[in-house]
Formats: sequence, C-alpha cells, structure tokens
Amino acid sequence: MSDNQLLRGTMILSAGIFLTKFLGLIYIFPFTAIVGEQGLALYSYGYIPYTVLLSLATMGIPLAVSKFVSKYNALGDYHTGQRLLRSGLIVMSVTGFAAFLLLFAAAEPIARQVIDPGSAGGNQLEDVVFAVRMVSAALLLVPVMAIIRGFFQGHQSMGPTAVSQVVEQIVRIIFILVLTYLIINTFGGSLGTAVGFAVFGAFAGALGGLGILLYYWKKRAAGIRAQMQQSTTDHQLSYTAMYKELLKYAVPLSLVGLSIPLYQTVDLWTFNEAMRDAGFSGGIEELYYGAFTQSTHKLIMIPVSIATAMSLTILPTVTEAFTNKDNEKLQRTITQAYQIILFLTIPAAAGLLVTAAPVYGALFGVGETAIGAEILRTYAPAAVFFAVFAVTASLLQGINKQQYAVLALLAGLAFKALLNGWFIQWFGPQGGVFATIGGYLIAVSINVWAVGRFAAFDYSLIKRRLMQTVVFSSLMALVVLYISYALQQTFPLDSRMNAMIVLALSVGSGAVIYAFVTIKTGLAGRVLGHRFSMLQ
Repeated sequence: MSDNQLLRGTMILSAGIFLTKFLGLIYIFPFTAIVGEQGLALYSYGYIPYTVLLSLATMGIPLAVSKFVSKYNALGDYHTGQRLLRSGLIVMSVTGFAAFLLLFAAAEPIARQVIDPGSAGGNQLEDVVFAVRMVSAALLLVPVMAIIRGFFQGHQSMGPTAVSQVVEQIVRIIFILVLTYLIINTFGGSLGTAVGFAVFGAFAGALGGLGILLYYWKKRAAGIRAQMQQSTTDHQLSYTAMYKELLKYAVPLSLVGLSIPLYQTVDLWTFNEAMRDAGFSGGIEELYYGAFTQSTHKLIMIPVSIATAMSLTILPTVTEAFTNKDNEKLQRTITQAYQIILFLTIPAAAGLLVTAAPVYGALFGVGETAIGAEILRTYAPAAVFFAVFAVTASLLQGINKQQYAVLALLAGLAFKALLNGWFIQWFGPQGGVFATIGGYLIAVSINVWAVGRFAAFDYSLIKRRLMQTVVFSSLMALVVLYISYALQQTFPLDSRMNAMIVLALSVGSGAVIYAFVTIKTGLAGRVLGHRFSMLQ
C-alpha cells in the first residue's frame, strides 16, 4: 500500500469515525429535552448491556478481519480472505443470534438489579425490561456488518466502513428523535414506551448501515472476482487454523475497545443501590445516574473524540516503523501522538470543569443544572485519562505488546469494581466518578510504562510539554472562571438563553487566551508541527 493510499484511507476512516462520534454527541441534547434525566437513565439501562454484548459478539472483528485479509492478500492469496468472509458471515449470524437471545432473556434480571421495583418516583420495572428487549434486536444485524466492514478494510477500502457508519448513525438519530417526540408530545405515550422505541433505533440504524454495505458489495463484486482469479497461491488453511489466527488478533482489540462500556457496566450494577444506601432515593439516584452515564459522559467525550481523530492520522505508522526497526520514526510518531492528545484534552477538560453550570444549562436546560454541573465538575478530568488510554493502547498494539493494554484494562477495572460501591457511600454520587478516574489512572500508568519500556521511549520532552500545557491551561481556566462569574451577575443561570450567553463568551475568551499564549510561546507550533506551520 503506497503512502498516499495509506494517508487517504486513514483520513477517510478518521473523518467517518469523527463524524459518527460527533453526531452521537449532539443528538443527546434534543433527546434530553424530550425525555429528561430520568429518560436518559432508562436509556442507559438498555444500551449499556447491549454495548457489552455487542462487543463480545463481534470480538474486535472489523480490525482483526482487516489484518487477516490484508496479510493474505499481500501474499497473493485472495481465496483465504474470501473463505473467511463466507464462513464468518455464518459465524457472526450465529453469535449475534445467541447474543440476542441472551440479552432478551436477561432483561428482567437486569431490570431487577439496576432499579428498586418498590421505589416510587423512578423508572418502572416493566419499562426497563421493555428497553432491554427492544435494543437486543440490533444484535441480529450489527455483528454481520462488522465482518463485512473488516473485509473491505482488508482490501484497503475504507469508504464502505466510513459511509455505512455515518448512515447508520444518521438513521438511528432520526429514528430516536422523531419517534420519542411523536410518542410523548403527539400521541401522549409514556416515557417507558418512548425510550423503548429510542433504543430500538439501534436496529433501524443497523438496517441503514447494512444497506450501504450491500450496495458497495454489489458495486465491487466484479473487481473482487477478478482479484480471485489473479491469486498466485492458496494456503488452504483449515477453519480451525483460520479462526485461531483471527482470534489472536481480535481478543486484545475487543477487550481494549470494551474499556468504557465495562466501566459503565460496573455503574449499571452498583450505582443506584449504593446511592440508596447513601440516602439518595425516590428517583433522585436515577437522575444522578442519567447525568453520570449519559449527559456529562457525552460532554467529556467531545475532547476525547477530537483528540483521537487527529492522532489517528499518525498511529498507523507505528506498526510500520516498529516492523522495519526504524527507531527514529517510531520515537517521532509516539512523541507527536502524546503531544497532540495532551495539548487538546487538558485545556478542554479544564474548560469543562470551570464552566460546568453554563455548559449544562445551555445544552440540557436549567432544570437539572445543579445535578449535572455537580457531576461534570468532578468528571471533566476523566477526558484526559480516556484519551491517553485510547492512544497508548493503540501504540502498544502497534509494537505488538497489546497484552499490556489488556493487563492495564483489567487492573483499572478491578479497582473500579472493588471500590465503586464504597466510594459512592463515602462521597455520594461523585464517588462513582472517583472510582472511574482511579481505575483509568492505574490503566494509563501501566500503558505509559509499557510504551516507555518496550519502545525505549524517553519521556523527558513529554514531561516538559505536559508541564507547559498544565500551566497554560490553568491560567486559561482561572481567567474563564472569573469571566463566567462576572457574566452571571448580569445573566443569572435561570434561563437557557442566559446560560448560552455566559457559555459562548466564557468559552470564546478561553479559546482566545489559550491560543494566544500557546502561539506566542511557540508551544502550538512545536506540538502541531507541519500540520499548522503558520503557528511556528
């Protein structure tokens, strides 16, 4: 694959991933306006178990299939990739159906675990069961899409994956917003019915994404058949050998990709019960749960998504540099990845922390600002840890040390699982946030050590960049905090419009200050390098 093809493919896939994540972030604002924090909690009860089972059913298949197909295509063997696709469609259909049956059957036990059926003021047991069963239908389709996407990526064709992901997200969001609005505001339906159909949007989106993939398949079928005829060899791998190799690629990728869903699963099982033990009941615990797992989580994923999308353009070169023993290129690439992540996420997290109230009031309405802002102030620093974990896990995969990323994940998850309930009882709703941040701190520490150890990476420069970024971000945050406080004397946060005014002026000021300081000191030019040469 030429450098131009690699860059083009990476940019296409990065753009698709970023647009998909961006759409997934912004729809939560109108959705919250329709269903409220209680509806968000109900949505999480269905969607988090679905996400975990989906990851287990697909087992990191897209990237694993991509590696497998690309490897044998490079050897002139196009038959093996085709055999994997044909058998894989059957395997993925079976695993998807099994996951569907499991989640459908487990709906009531899950519901009884996450809510108190006798509690007044919260979601009802039958509503949680309905939501879990409605979302389970998507498991019939999404695993099949995963292997088709991986096959196209193995042929260095990123367009089908990117376009299908975007279409899937658009169809899902339209389905969610239109159906929930009509059910609640036009037909006078219940919140449980509306959210049940909202999570069913995952199935509707999957239909749209699968339709795009089948279109691409029909369009490129002739070219794929021509490649088959050009095969120079056929390894004739047994199915046992084929899937053994595939799983060797897939399992670490799957576990690392499960990181955030697994942390949220711990909260799903423990958060509400621990909150009730701490004295929060009557539905209040569900308001905090919805704010923690949905609305504030979506906000902190904004800087994570931007930073990850930007760094994706340089991560594929890690594998090449490591394989070719090009140490200079490897060190340069790792340095650039760290710098970009820290430069973008630290000021974003600091900004979210000091503008928590206007951010939440402007985007989700002032009704639940007290709860949302309380969680967001504590949760904002997690954005840095999420981003650094994702990038360091990718770096470890690039140097064939992905087992350390898995070890890091398990160590952090054990911390979260063991201490989550206690932390919530000690610190209230912020305890769940503290347990998440603590778990990710452990995981990031292991990953950072492993990158230094196995890539022989010197962190001296990164330490200096980190200190500079923290100092400049702190300066920016202090100024923004003062500006926000001053504006609230004239525009109190008692309306969405006032919150928007305070937010726009505060964030705008912060962006200008951070840009000015980092450009004048030369930090921006050194970090962003040739991509933004005008900053140097």
